[in-house]
Amino acid sequence: MRVVIAPDCFGGTLTAREVARAVADGWLRAAPGDHLDRRPLADGGPGFVDVLHAALGGDLRVTTVTGPLGTPVEATWLEHDGTAYVESAQACGLHLVPADRRADSAETATTRGVGELLNAARDARVIVVGLGGSGTTDGGAGLREAVLPVTARLVAAADVENPLLGPHGAARTFGPQKGASPEAVERLEARLAGMDELAAVRDLPGAGAAGGLGAALMALGATVESGAGLVRNLTGLDAALDRADLVVTGEGSFDWQSLRGKLVTAVARGAADRGVPCVVLAGQVSVGRREASAAGVAESYAVADHAGSVEASLANPAGTLADLAGHVARQWSHLRSR
Repeated sequence: MRVVIAPDCFGGTLTAREVARAVADGWLRAAPGDHLDRRPLADGGPGFVDVLHAALGGDLRVTTVTGPLGTPVEATWLEHDGTAYVESAQACGLHLVPADRRADSAETATTRGVGELLNAARDARVIVVGLGGSGTTDGGAGLREAVLPVTARLVAAADVENPLLGPHGAARTFGPQKGASPEAVERLEARLAGMDELAAVRDLPGAGAAGGLGAALMALGATVESGAGLVRNLTGLDAALDRADLVVTGEGSFDWQSLRGKLVTAVARGAADRGVPCVVLAGQVSVGRREASAAGVAESYAVADHAGSVEASLANPAGTLADLAGHVARQWSHLRSR
């Protein structure tokens, strides 16, 4: 059986490459005769540069920039064939904000470092900015204060399709995940609504990505692409899907946001287009069977359920994921070999 393993990272616990390795280890223990093709992916968020470097090669550049709390952080970007690939999460990611600082920083965290990354990559012909996993909701104000005139063609590789404002916008959808209280969410919403420089783009899909960073890049002339789709093309995933009997993808939480432009649904739809079943392995699953099926997912499995609890799964993320992968392999490899 030919199995393509094409996961995103499990945010905060395992990189996409670590996820692919754990799934492969568990799968081969249960179905050692299967042929596995590991294709770790990213949708613009954490791991974007790492995944593309592994697939494309190129030169990694390290730059010190302003982090979301205003302190210096090191950020790595990729230069390949005249194109610079920048991962915004390396400059303003939620992982750079300690859990006990998130409530205090939800309204003040800055994207200034992303602007500094664009300055560092300014000699490239094209700059692709991966969006996702941010700890900011500043509408790209920090970026706009720091960035120098950009002559390169800009591409915003967005991980979601959300607009800037409203019930599905940057503040109300993602603000609580970044520590914002209900009162802070409404203040952030009002602040974003008052940014006249973003008015022309705020209703466009992807404007709400990375706390409004998508809108700021659009205002600078960036075109918007699906981060998942871009990575899918650059890593040659389609050719791998053409040869697959089964596709395994995954992410930390398979939830309703996964259905709005996230990587797992891009992978699942690619598999469905070829009549190939796709299963999702996730830390936690809250998408209903009907919604998952409509997105092209044949079945979804939660590590937390298999391990007995979220705490048990987090105590040994790679081990519990490998155990779940073995369980799934025993179900699917057996069925497909009949």
